[in-house]
Amino acid sequence: MRTSPPLGDKQALAGLKVVEFAHVIAGPLAGTLLADFGADVVHVEPPGAGDTGRKIGPHKDGVYLWWKVSARNKRSLVLDLRQEAGREVARELIEWADVVITNLRSATLDEWGLDWETAHRINPKVIYLQITGFGAQTSLRNAPGFGKVGEARSGVVNITGFEDGPPVHTGFSHADTVTALMAAYGVLAAAYRKAHDPDFNGEWIDLALFESLYRLIEWQVIVYDQLGEIPQRSGNRLAVSPAAVVNTYLTADDEWITVTSATVRSVHNVVKLLGLPIDDFRTVEQQRDGADLLDGQLATWAKERSTDDALKAMFEAEVVASRIFDVEDIVNDPIYAEREDIITIPDEQLGPVRMQGVIPKLHRHGGSVWRTGPALGEDNDMVLSEWLGMDADRISALKEGEVIGGDQ
Repeated sequence: MRTSPPLGDKQALAGLKVVEFAHVIAGPLAGTLLADFGADVVHVEPPGAGDTGRKIGPHKDGVYLWWKVSARNKRSLVLDLRQEAGREVARELIEWADVVITNLRSATLDEWGLDWETAHRINPKVIYLQITGFGAQTSLRNAPGFGKVGEARSGVVNITGFEDGPPVHTGFSHADTVTALMAAYGVLAAAYRKAHDPDFNGEWIDLALFESLYRLIEWQVIVYDQLGEIPQRSGNRLAVSPAAVVNTYLTADDEWITVTSATVRSVHNVVKLLGLPIDDFRTVEQQRDGADLLDGQLATWAKERSTDDALKAMFEAEVVASRIFDVEDIVNDPIYAEREDIITIPDEQLGPVRMQGVIPKLHRHGGSVWRTGPALGEDNDMVLSEWLGMDADRISALKEGEVIGGDQ
């Protein structure tokens, strides 16, 4: 039996009502981040197979694992938006909600009357989050967009990889997930304004998939503007780094560790560890000029030591370093355990499953995980009757007309 959020919940976003007309990653993850802190999130899915996200990634005995995390803490409502009766229910959801999240194509939203202008007429104080590939008001507003294209357009892929190799994407849905973070930030900014402005007249958050990563590479535009330089790939040493030592090194155990620095003093600690003359590395300029020497010396030093010995010596010298973690390292790491960053949640199909805890940690109004990703349409009756106030006859009619459906 699935649980519900605890009664008397004091989570930071308890009471925030969210409806998602969204699928796959960026839009739904924004909703999950809100749900982790207590928001009531209704994930609207089409009849049949539901959200495409239900069947992506690895599975165990036909049970897909990613979904269990990506859709946690939400309610699933199956609703056929191709029928007018389904769109009527969608409009009632917009009227009910504080926040609407969508990443459907702009033309589809226009056709179905789920666009910003219509949503604002229905609910003048609604916060409307729209994620698109290229922006909702550009000439490519209707073009399909996926995260890897967003990464490519942001500039991040061009500077990722080694100088003599191809550009490299990160090993997960980088643009989608960072966009979801930026989207949740935008929703909370708008919610703050709503709470403090009696004349609040709604908000339209228009976010393109390339923009969040683009924003986070703070230096790239100004470097090009002022110096005419186009930073390129430079491996783990970074195209623009905060200090002279940033790289990965192989130990005698054939394991990789990373060593980094961000201040003059942190580089001094590396110099002392290697036994080099400190006077040759007093200033930022000296450190940058000697970066290749430090890098080569560190590579030799690490290769002569076991991983544990190297990390112990670096810790004692206040050199910032770490082994390169894989997921087995993560689940066995004492600091992850101290932080309670890995939690165990019961699941009807898989039994107890481990997943990430709620991040960030709010010590007074923190989040929680009370369910894994729901079964398709599991919450139809509860959403329609308790949250929208529909009577039993209307719900029965919607079921008979196959406007709503699912596994319930």
